[in-house]
Amino acid sequence: MLFRQLFDPQTSTYTYLIADESTKEAVLVDPVLEQVERDYKLVQELGLILDCCLETHVHADHITGTDKLRQLTGCLGVVPEQSKAACADVRIKAGNSLGIGKVNIKAIATPGHTSCHMAYLVNQDRVLTGDALFIRGCGRTDFQNGDAGTLYDSVTQKLFTLPLETLVYPAHDYRGHTVSTIGEEKQFNPRFAGHSREEFIELMNNLDLPNPKKIMEAVPANELCGRVAA
Repeated sequence: MLFRQLFDPQTSTYTYLIADESTKEAVLVDPVLEQVERDYKLVQELGLILDCCLETHVHADHITGTDKLRQLTGCLGVVPEQSKAACADVRIKAGNSLGIGKVNIKAIATPGHTSCHMAYLVNQDRVLTGDALFIRGCGRTDFQNGDAGTLYDSVTQKLFTLPLETLVYPAHDYRGHTVSTIGEEKQFNPRFAGHSREEFIELMNNLDLPNPKKIMEAVPANELCGRVAA
């Protein structure tokens, strides 16, 4: 399996390129519009065939590169089943898997940051956690039908029940981290370790964060898979 972690410094977003090195089939997870040229060039350089762009959720902090990549490559746009994205080619359900050659990508419903959020377990040894679980943190729960109690349940009942050695790859990092493990996050994540569900809800409900700078343009555009007005 080919696995690459790509970074957008403006929004601190990670995009993941995953491919079967034998068949050359590939998927991009959470592509960013401003980085489409970089990602497309890498796909071409590596001789890959981009099957699809896969979203963890409808993002509020950046516009997805899915629509532009569909135009460039003919790939499919794949979104979580419950997301408001009428433009999607495929809606993936919890428990379903994408087959990228011999690479298996299984969808795990992890609502809370948004109501339609998915994490993706890749070949049983690494999980793309989106905004549900960060390295020593988690996504906010105060917009897009977010709910702190639901996020706590998603992380503790779905993600923290994975094997401890499972690698954790989030959709964002703001402090220079690139990868963690489920075991580390269970032990050291300050949002969850040693906190009850009620304590987590109180903490999340009192973060008092400003809205993401791009929320007014990003959410409507992402509901159109990144299609923006010319």
